[in-house]
Amino acid sequence: MHDNVIRRSPIEKLRGLVALMRPKQWVKNGFVLAPLVFAGEFLKPEAIGLSLFAAFLFCLGSSAVYIVNDIRDIEGDRRHPKKSKSRPLAAGVIAKNTAIALLLCLYGVLVIAWKIAPAVVSVIAGYLLLNVAYTFALKHQPVIDIFTIAIGFVLRVYAGAVALTVPLSGWMFITTLCLALYLAAVKRRQELSQSGIEGRKVLEKYSVSLVDRYAEMSATGALIFYALFVMSAKPNMIITVPLVLFGMFRYWFVVEELDGGESPTDALLADWQLLVTVMLWVGACGWALWPVKG
Repeated sequence: MHDNVIRRSPIEKLRGLVALMRPKQWVKNGFVLAPLVFAGEFLKPEAIGLSLFAAFLFCLGSSAVYIVNDIRDIEGDRRHPKKSKSRPLAAGVIAKNTAIALLLCLYGVLVIAWKIAPAVVSVIAGYLLLNVAYTFALKHQPVIDIFTIAIGFVLRVYAGAVALTVPLSGWMFITTLCLALYLAAVKRRQELSQSGIEGRKVLEKYSVSLVDRYAEMSATGALIFYALFVMSAKPNMIITVPLVLFGMFRYWFVVEELDGGESPTDALLADWQLLVTVMLWVGACGWALWPVKG
C-alpha cells in the first residue's frame, strides 16, 4: 500500500522517529517505580538501578506498542483531523518500512535484555501480547477495552516489584487497578465528548453519562483502597491522602472545565497544579517512608 511519504529533511525524519516512540507517554512508566518507594528500597543504589532499568525497558516496550498501533491504524489516522497531523506515519513523515525497522530494533533490544533481567522482560512480553490483542480486537469491545488499558498499568507496577524481587502488595494491586480504570474511563469520556463516535468504533457503545459513572466509581474505589492501605500498613503516609484527594479533584476539573483528559499525560504535563501535587506526593511519601535509624 502506498505510504504517501512526503520528502522530508533528515532532521524532520529524526524528529518523526522520536515522535513515533511517543517519549512523552513514558511518564506512565513511572508506575514501575512504585514498588521501589513503597517497599522502602529507595535509598539502596542497587535497588534504584534495578528499578530504573525496568522502567527503561518498559519505555521500549510501550514505544513498540505505539508503533504497532500506528501501523495498524494508519489509514484511519489519515482521515482523523488531529491524528493525520500529529502521527508521523499518518502525516507522511515516516515510511511504514522505517517504522517496522524501528519496531524490530526495539524487540531486539528487549530480547537482549531478557538475558539480563528475564523476569522483568517476561512481564513486558505479557504487556506486549496484551496490547497486540487490544490493537487488533479488544479495543473494539466495550468495558473490556477500559480494563485492558488498566491492566497495562498494573503490569507496570508488577514489573517494578519483579525487578526488586519483592511481592506485589494486594493493596497496591487494587489501588493501581482502580486508579487506572478511572484514567481510562475519563479518556473514553473525553474522546466521546470531543470527537463523538467518529474517534473510535467502540465509542458507539458508550455514553458520556455511562463513562462518568465508571470514572466516579473507579475514583472512589482508588481513594478508599489507598486510604485503607495507608491506615493499615503505612500510617505515616496519612499526610499523602489529602494530596491524592486534591489531585483527583484537580484532574476532574481539568477534564470538565479545561477540556483535558483525552491524554492523561498531556493533562498532567500541561497543568502546573497537578505537577506540583505529584511532586508533593512523592516528597511526602519519601519523608513518611524514610528509614528511622536506631
